[in-house]
Amino acid sequence: MKVSRAFVSTVSLLAVLLVVSLVAVPPVHVAAQSRADASKQHDRDDQSSERESREIAIGFRIAPVRLTFKAEDRDLVGLGSYIVNAQGACNDCHTNPSFVPGRDPFQGQPEKINKKGYLAGGQSFGPFVSRNITPDEKGRPAGLTFVQFEHVLRTGIDPQQQHPQISPFLQVMPWPVYGKMTRHDLRAIYTYLKAIPSIASDESDGSSAPSAPALSDPSSEP
Repeated sequence: MKVSRAFVSTVSLLAVLLVVSLVAVPPVHVAAQSRADASKQHDRDDQSSERESREIAIGFRIAPVRLTFKAEDRDLVGLGSYIVNAQGACNDCHTNPSFVPGRDPFQGQPEKINKKGYLAGGQSFGPFVSRNITPDEKGRPAGLTFVQFEHVLRTGIDPQQQHPQISPFLQVMPWPVYGKMTRHDLRAIYTYLKAIPSIASDESDGSSAPSAPALSDPSSEP
């Protein structure tokens, strides 16, 4: 039996159209699942944004000192304060003494942080003394650029090498914990530290560690 060329062409065209439709048009349940996944991701993003907004607000509320910063850094400063003052317990080691006399919560007293020496270092832990992490004359916390700051917290390598006979790594300082933070969180901490008052070692109580010297860094990033 002879089959006309027109018939063969028509059948071939229909087959091609069928294949294209199967590839181009996903099944209804697949499209619905994709929309559901996108909606869930949107909800997670909203929740994350709301949580960070709350943390920023809390950060500003609990900051114990006056902050100076650029308007565009506001959210980072607030988040950094939340991490430093509500999560990181930085004051416990980097302020000497940590609290105003008679206002130590560990003694059952109403809490009041020692603003005069806030994060200016000076706490002794055996042979180790906590560093001054307030901004230097260039506005750099501990005299470090953000690149250097992040490197220290990721690697733990002491930029001053104050105790080479013991270890090249920072001791007592929980850098293995901070090193697991996101870059966004580390940037927030750094930006907050830039916003706090600069305190020279001899302005706290005379026991603060020397301010960290600015290290050489090919980056021009502040």
